Amino acid sequence: MLFKYNIFILLLGLIAGVACRGLKPHQICRQLFLSRRVVTESAEFDGGVLVDENGVIESILTRDSVDALLQSGDRTIKVFDGGHLALMAGAVDSHVHVNEPGRTSWEGFVTATQAAAVGGFTTLLDMPLNSIPPTTTLENLRIKAKAAREEVFVDVGFWGGAIPNNEDEYPSMIEAGVVGFKGFLIDSGVPEFPNLKVDDLEKVFAAFNGTQTVLAFHSELNDSNIRNDCDGSAFCTEPYLYDTYLATRPAQMELDAVSLIAKYIGEYDVHVHVVHVSAEGVVPILEEARKQRIASGNKRWRGGVTAETCHHYLTLASEQIPPGHTEYKCSPPIRNQANKEKLWQYIKDHRLDLVASDHSPSVRELKGTNFLTAWGGVSSVQFGVSLFWTEAKARGYPLSTVSRYLSSGPALMTGLQNKGMLKPGYDADMIYFDPEASFVVTPEIIMYKNKISPYMYRVLQGKVIHTFLRGRLIATEGELFNGPQGELLINEDIVLNN
Repeated sequence: MLFKYNIFILLLGLIAGVACRGLKPHQICRQLFLSRRVVTESAEFDGGVLVDENGVIESILTRDSVDALLQSGDRTIKVFDGGHLALMAGAVDSHVHVNEPGRTSWEGFVTATQAAAVGGFTTLLDMPLNSIPPTTTLENLRIKAKAAREEVFVDVGFWGGAIPNNEDEYPSMIEAGVVGFKGFLIDSGVPEFPNLKVDDLEKVFAAFNGTQTVLAFHSELNDSNIRNDCDGSAFCTEPYLYDTYLATRPAQMELDAVSLIAKYIGEYDVHVHVVHVSAEGVVPILEEARKQRIASGNKRWRGGVTAETCHHYLTLASEQIPPGHTEYKCSPPIRNQANKEKLWQYIKDHRLDLVASDHSPSVRELKGTNFLTAWGGVSSVQFGVSLFWTEAKARGYPLSTVSRYLSSGPALMTGLQNKGMLKPGYDADMIYFDPEASFVVTPEIIMYKNKISPYMYRVLQGKVIHTFLRGRLIATEGELFNGPQGELLINEDIVLNN
């Protein structure tokens, strides 16, 4: 198999160095990508994907159509045959904290997008925090976009921030191309991004009413009974135990927050998205709100009520977390095995909409062994496809589940019209994936900046072999191919030309 991969890459390398006659510099030759396992979000078949000179999918072909095309004698088409490797849409991670500028020592656009490329993610959507400044104004968006310009190895879009009293910024940021706005209902963890209070919600929903943008919430609501400090009381005597931290963020915090949001869903025509669902009880609350929305005639995708969960909630369980290993800490927290299995049942029944990484890294000094004081965030942007497939395969789910939750779902939620699917007119963002291969997560293969992971030395199933962005090879076998080829998914005339 390795010999076949090397021949495949040699062919790609030769072709990459040949300019197709008559094409402009940004164009490529027409290409035909073949596989015995072409995978979409709803099907799997033997065939191929024909890509035009601009890196856009021209057509999806069955094997009979492939044979007919090849027999036509058209020698202008370059053919890449992945054999039995699955050919799938590139994954879209709609929840990544890149942190540049301001906290670039935590993560930066170069390292984050390099990790994404080798892991099969062709589009990242950057959250409005924890960079300094946060993406809460048009000017701050310009600062962030200029930091990312010419540094990205995959395509990158941006979320805006919903904080108290910045409603006047929303129209210009929407025009600039942000995919949506994220707000917190609890302390965000950084002072420059204050959380929304209950009294702020009316103004925020009114500001977005009737627009096509997404309003996303970190849905935990604080309560006077919730303790997350350490003052020497009995509650804090064992802060290195994960159960101590888990007790500070009970599931009820999520349920209370989503119940509050649901009250506004019925009153306003706003696409509401709940990020990183940890507690399984959140989903029925949102389903009831969606049911009422659809019954009232709302035509938005999923009734404009969506939710994601994350790889760490689908892979890990609180019972497994060793004392002092704060690389497992995140907010909301990882809950027990029974909760994890309920989330997987929701995946099977299509009751969740997408899966994201919530890649939220930090420097090692902010971790330590104290769960109450350590920075909360799990780093996984590079391994999402394999993490999801490891658990999905063990449950007998098909490869189409990966495409549904890691590609089409996040693209549809964020309104990316030409991403996340193998369809004519869409960007040829694709991966060749070996679902039978396995590998071990080690520091040596990690591409993101701070090599901290709760998955360290874990065996993962499924391996991304090749990653293509608009038909161009950008990574192969864990190595990058050429320099940055990504684009910023923004209105450049507004953001970069001012």
